[in-house]
This record gives sequence, structure tokens and C-alpha cells, in this order.
Amino acid sequence: MNRSLHVRALLALAVLALSLYVAVTVPVRLGLDLRGGTQIVLETRSTPTTDADSAATDRTLEVLRGRIDALGVAEPTLVRSGDHRIIVELPGVQDPKKAAAVLGRTAQLTFHPILGDADDTSRPLPKRPRERVLPDEAGTPLRLGPSSLTGEDVKEAAARFDQQGGAGWHVTVGFEGTGRAGWADLTGEAACKAPGDPARRVAIVLDDKVISSPQVDPSLTCGTGIRDGATQITGSFSPEEARELSLLINGGALPVPVETVEQRTVGPTLGAQAITASAWAAAIGTALTSLFIIVVYRLMGGLAALALACYGLLSYAALAALGATLTLPGLAGFVLAIGMAVDANVLVFERAREEYAGRRRPSIRSSLAAGFRNAFSAIADSNITTLIAAALLFFLASGPVRGFGVTLGIGVLASMFSALVISRVLAEFAASRPGVRRRPRLTGIATIGAVRGRLTRRDPFLMRRPRRWLVTSAAVLALAGSGIAVRGVDLGVEFTGGRLIEYTTSAPVDPGRARTALADAGFPRAVVQSSGETGLTVRTDPLTDAEEAEVTGALRDLDGRADKVRDELIGPSLGKELRQGALIALAVALGMQFVYLAARFRWMLGSAAVVALLHDVVILLGVFAWLGKPVDGVFLAALLTVIGYSVNDSVVLFDRVRELTRRGPGSPFAGTVNQAILQTLPRTVNTGMGAAFILTALAVLGGSSLTDFALALLIGLAVGTYSSVFTAAPVAIGLHERFRPGKPPRVGGAVTK
Repeated sequence: MNRSLHVRALLALAVLALSLYVAVTVPVRLGLDLRGGTQIVLETRSTPTTDADSAATDRTLEVLRGRIDALGVAEPTLVRSGDHRIIVELPGVQDPKKAAAVLGRTAQLTFHPILGDADDTSRPLPKRPRERVLPDEAGTPLRLGPSSLTGEDVKEAAARFDQQGGAGWHVTVGFEGTGRAGWADLTGEAACKAPGDPARRVAIVLDDKVISSPQVDPSLTCGTGIRDGATQITGSFSPEEARELSLLINGGALPVPVETVEQRTVGPTLGAQAITASAWAAAIGTALTSLFIIVVYRLMGGLAALALACYGLLSYAALAALGATLTLPGLAGFVLAIGMAVDANVLVFERAREEYAGRRRPSIRSSLAAGFRNAFSAIADSNITTLIAAALLFFLASGPVRGFGVTLGIGVLASMFSALVISRVLAEFAASRPGVRRRPRLTGIATIGAVRGRLTRRDPFLMRRPRRWLVTSAAVLALAGSGIAVRGVDLGVEFTGGRLIEYTTSAPVDPGRARTALADAGFPRAVVQSSGETGLTVRTDPLTDAEEAEVTGALRDLDGRADKVRDELIGPSLGKELRQGALIALAVALGMQFVYLAARFRWMLGSAAVVALLHDVVILLGVFAWLGKPVDGVFLAALLTVIGYSVNDSVVLFDRVRELTRRGPGSPFAGTVNQAILQTLPRTVNTGMGAAFILTALAVLGGSSLTDFALALLIGLAVGTYSSVFTAAPVAIGLHERFRPGKPPRVGGAVTK
């Protein structure tokens, strides 16, 4: 082996050893949609007296952190998102109502003197400044004086249970600083009233609600009060109520009000099923893909399959080392990248076949070296375009879809390393063995392959009449576009705002019956769809928790064992923001792809590739419109992935066009493009087959959560493969004919004297 091969081998071994160590010692952090729990997105709101600026959001975050810690949730996560939003993840919490109530309450605790019973007309009391009337625990209206103390004067509160005194569950409150003197003054003034007089009581008000109005003990004399700064709040509390009250008091008041703009809850069972289904999809898809490339490329295919296993190890270790969160779409991206990882190997092996079949290289090893060298440009360009899509998903998407962008980006980088370093080391080492040199057909490189063989024998001129292909593309485009016009795009709750609830039932429930039951319950606009064999999804306008309980009750009347496994609530303002963000992401994706392609190729080729991308986007949207499938954040991830995949095919084709143009600069452009299509078609077919195995396994085995995602990618795979050859290529030919250098100017009509 030469020196460069030794260096690559040592690098590969070092990276694999480090990856194995990380994979064994560092666990990957699972997202809530895989391990179960609740995610709540809170948005701070300004008031007439407070501004919800960045500093207020930071203070709010710290208060919320204290409340979450007191709730006892294992491994909670609180992070800021922009200047006004806070993302709270609560693993294992399946009751979002209680969590949202604790997090969202501003907890404005105040202590007031009671001026008297508002219904007592025998002793009318003079109206005092800032006097308020609030009902006590029993509903009796009380006239309250101005606040003497607030929650900031409280040192600590704790829930206690008094077995001997008979107080039951109560909350002890200790005051500090000026609060001790203030509490003594407040209770001393109340002690001046006669026992039984409402004015001998002190009102403890939480968020404009009297939670307790204890009477000052008869042992206290007028003006004395409680001087040790401690008291008890009683009120027939349950254990949960006492703990929640002490939690709110200890947590302090939020500096500004907060509003829940997004809420997602996933049951642990659904997450476990998704992991199992994705694992089966990955195993079966990888096995089928590996078997396919072994059949096509024999020994080199087997080594590529081994490199695929190394790719899986590298990707997993990178996720763990970076502390990335693996979400459900991210898991799908991990599986999908296995199919995309085959692409680089196929490119190299097909170029090596060309070198050996054309007798430009005398041996398998030299053909492989030339294949790696000549394919590098196409591999780099195609992977960079996919990285652009992954980066856009990370920066412009939100929630689990962002996790897809992370895993897709890591997968692309890991696939490049496995193909260009690990696979190359294995391939060159095998090619240098004496037994392999004596039997070159074992490598799979010495044969031209079935697809290339047929193309060589027939040598079709596909681009003889490129406008015919454009007419065909236009017809398909019109058919898909009519679906958008006739049926419309069914935007999911993520883009419109609303609530999506998924149920699992003991037996299949007809969606029509469920629709009727919900309409009778007062929800005529609810959209009900089957989800798997025994599941239902319900999409509605935004619902309150009480309305959600009515929906659940109506479905349980049909099936008593209907259990909620997923619950997503998106506020209208956030839905509008996400919808605008999706359009921006799509526009930026197309723009960035054009800029990159125009820089790497001529602007005409870049424009042709972008036209093909628009063609793919419209067709995919149209097919989903005809099928009545929802367009949501997961669909956006699939769409941007399709854009990246479609560009891959166009990049490989145009890279070959550029190479052939340099070899024969005077050749007709249409002929050059046709030759490039024929030379790259084996790669396109073999790569597409490898990805199709993975996506089919994901569509069949991935469960209801990933079926639409895999379906979108399968459609995009077929459309993208077609458009790169029969849309991008004819458009490039048309642009070249119109704007080619040295073209004589068009002559108008005759000029008469």
C-alpha cells in the first residue's frame, strides 16, 4: 500500500475507534416525541406597566425554572427562543393542563386588610382609596383595603399536614425583611376588631382570588400582631392544592404575563412504537439496499455495505457527541440518510467502470483511484446542496423538524467520510490483493452493468426533440396544479393554528361515525381521519381544555378505551408565523440552490436546475392536494429534502455536461447533454433503487407518524429523478440555444426604402 492509503487507513481506524467509544459511553438524548412528555412554548406579553423585553424574558425564565424544579420533573429543559418565547420540555408529564396552569399563572400574591362584609348594610363603611370587593372562599363579598404586603416579602412557604391540631393540610408562610414588620402591623390592626367581626380577618389574595381569609387569633391584642413573621394559611386544602400553592408562592411572581402559544404532548407508548418501527425500517431497508449493491457491484458492493455500517456508527456517535436531540422526524432523517449514503459509492463505482471499460486504466486499482478522483466534484456538489437544505431546516424550522435538519446534516457529512475515506481504504486494499487482480470480474468494476450495457447497445438520442419532454412536463404540472386549484392545500394545524389529537382505540372506529359524534357534541368543523389500524386523529380549531375533554368524551362514547396518545395545540399567531416561515424557507432554498449552482456551473444550468425544482415542488404539493394529505412541518422537511435530492441528480448530470464540454468544446450542446444523460443514467437508476428500498420500508413499517413523510419522499424521488433528465436537461438546451455565445442576432422583417 502506498503512503496515502496508509494515512487514510489510520484516519479511518482512529475515527471509528473514537466513534465506538462515544457510542458506548454517551447516550443519545431522545426528544419528547420519542420518550413521551409535554412541550409547552410560552410567549411573554407586555402590559401597560411592564414591557416584555429580553430582560423580562430572562427573569421569567428563572422564575419558571424554580417552579419546574419544585414540580419534581426529571431532566426538564427550559430554553429561550428569541426575545419573547420560552420552550419548556417536561419528560414524562402527560397532563399538560396542570403543567400549563402552574407555568402560566403570574402568581400575584397580596395580603389585604378586610374593611368589612360588603353585604352588611347596618354599618356602612366610608369608601376608601383603592378599595376592592372580592368574594371569600365561601362566596361572601368582602371589602378589601389596599395591599399591605406582596409575595416579594415572603421568605419561604411550605405545605404541611397537622394531624394533632386538626388543621389538616395547610401552608406555612414566613416573612422576611420589612415584611415581618408589615405582617405585624396588618395583624395588629385586625386584632383591634371584635372576635367574629369580618374586619378581624386578613385576606390572602392570589391572582385576584381570595384563597384564604383567616381570622386573627383571639389571644392577640389590639396593636400587637404577629411579630415573629410566620403564619399559616388554612382553607381545607387537598395535598395537591397545598403543594401547588406553596410552589407558586416560593416560585415568585412572573414579571410579565405569559401565554401558551404551542403545546405538544406525546404518550410514551407512541414514542416507543415509533422507535421500534423506525428500527425495523432501518434494518430491513439497509439489508435490502446492501443486498442490491452487492448484486450490482459484487465485492465492491459488499465493501460499500460494510462502509454503510460504519456510516451508521459515525452518525450515531456524532449525534451523541454534539448533544443533539433525536426527534421522530430526525429518526426518519437518520434512516433516510442511509439510502443517500449509497450515492457517493455508486458515483465512484460507475466512474471506475467507465475507466476500466474504456481501457483508459490498466487495472482495477487504478480504475478505482481514477473513479474516486473524477467523482469527487459531483459528490461534493451534490452533498453541499443537501447541506443547504439541512441548514435551512435547522435555522428556519422549529420543534421536531429542526431535529430532522440536524440528523440530515450529520448524515451527509458522515456519508461523505464513509464513502471517500472508509470505502476507499477497503476498496483499494481489496483491489491490491493478488487473488482479486487475477479475477477482476469479482470486483464488479470489470463489467459495465446491465443498465449501461443496454444504453451502449441502443445509444438512444433522448434529446433529439427536447421540447416534447417539456410539453410532457407541462402536462403533468398542469394536472398536479389543478389539484391545488380544485381541492386546495390542506394546511395542518402547525400552519393554521388549532388542535390535533391522536387516539388509539380497542377496535377500528369508522371516521364517519366519529365525525357525526363530534358534530353532535358541537364540533361540526372537526376533521377526523384514520391513523393506523386502530387509531383516529382529530383536527379542529383551537380548543380550550374543557372543549378538549368534550371531544375525548364523545369519542369514548363510541369506544370506551379511546386513549389520547398525542395532543398538539398551536396558537393562531404562531401558526401564521410558521406558515410565513415555511414560505421563506422554500424561497430561500430555491434562491440558495440557484446561487450555488450558478457559481459552480453556468447560470443557464443553474436556472435549468431551479426550474426543475419548482416543477418538483408543484407536483408534490399537487399530489398531496389530490390525496387530501395535510401539509405540515414534517411535509416541509420532506419537501426541502426532495429539493436537495433533485438537485443532486441535476448536479451529477451537469457536472458531466461540464466535463464533456471541456473535452469537445465544439460539439453540439444537445448531443453533449444527451451523452451526459446516458453516461450518468446508471448512477441515477442505482442510487434511486437504493433510496427506494429505504423509503418503502419506512412507509410500510414507519407507523402512522412517518407514513406521509415517507410517501412524500417516494413521490419526490420519482419526480426528482424524472425532472433532472427530462425537465432540467431540455430547459438547459433551450436556454443555451437562446443565449449561446456568438449567436447571430435575430433578423427582423424586410427593410424597404
